[in-house]
Amino acid sequence: EKGYETGEHAPGLKLGGCGAYKAAHHIIKTHAKVWHSYNTTWRSEQQGMVGISLTSSWGEPVDPHSQTDRDAAERYIQFHLGWFANPIYRGDYPEVMKNYVGRKSAQQGLGTSRLPTFSVQEKTYIKGTSDFLGIGHFTTRYVLQKSFPFLQVSSYHTDHDLAELVDPNWPAPGPKWLYSVPWGFRRLLNFIKTQYGNPLIYVTENGLSEKVQCAQLCDEWRMEYLKGYINEILKALNDGVNVKGYTAWSLLDKFEWNKGFSERFGFYHIDFKNENKPRYPKASVDYYKKIISANGFPNPREVMA
Repeated sequence: EKGYETGEHAPGLKLGGCGAYKAAHHIIKTHAKVWHSYNTTWRSEQQGMVGISLTSSWGEPVDPHSQTDRDAAERYIQFHLGWFANPIYRGDYPEVMKNYVGRKSAQQGLGTSRLPTFSVQEKTYIKGTSDFLGIGHFTTRYVLQKSFPFLQVSSYHTDHDLAELVDPNWPAPGPKWLYSVPWGFRRLLNFIKTQYGNPLIYVTENGLSEKVQCAQLCDEWRMEYLKGYINEILKALNDGVNVKGYTAWSLLDKFEWNKGFSERFGFYHIDFKNENKPRYPKASVDYYKKIISANGFPNPREVMA
């Protein structure tokens, strides 16, 4: 969406209403081709795995007793995660995406939907092309129904007829979009288990950047965030979700999309102004090392010999 519809990210194209859908369509078909290529050429010899990594927030209905809000939250997930995961695990775009984009395209007087279609052969070719699902997850939104007025130029953003809210009490120590809502992760993981047949999951991105540069490297908010989110993954494991691995995002401060070097997700602070780019461990390094060595949370009662 940001690369092919709003133009906010590279390649900076503003192809309103159809650019994001076309780009995604190509990504899904290309991914399937790569999977099949590996499957036929290399798998028997290497016994490797090919998957895809998808990033999605969780959408929680504002009023869980309202069917309208529950439907809006379902659309939120289907328009984010389902957009890519549904073709790969179930053979086609989510029905709600096809319905909403199709209806709005017809209202605009377009002969065909702005959401491309897969042929029967393509659906068969794409379905099942993932040996594991990589999940990037950072935050959660409350979701409710919001009907956008009829627009001649609809967009991905207005197609799903919903509004996103946040709870002002949620901690937001990082960038303005990233609120710490650990319980949303467990719900997302359980949704994946139910929706896609409990696939093998690797958490490929989960972490927090800092709003202000912390000269003392005292990132206790990152430790709290990791503690909360990892704890919810452990609960999801108890729920029977097939999570096999976890990668915190990220080891080092690095170039972050259109934010450049200003947004720091790293365990290690990098002095970008120094030509040698020295690295300094933040407080979260020792904390995360303990989690790794214990493969979970260390027992606070255990006495170190």
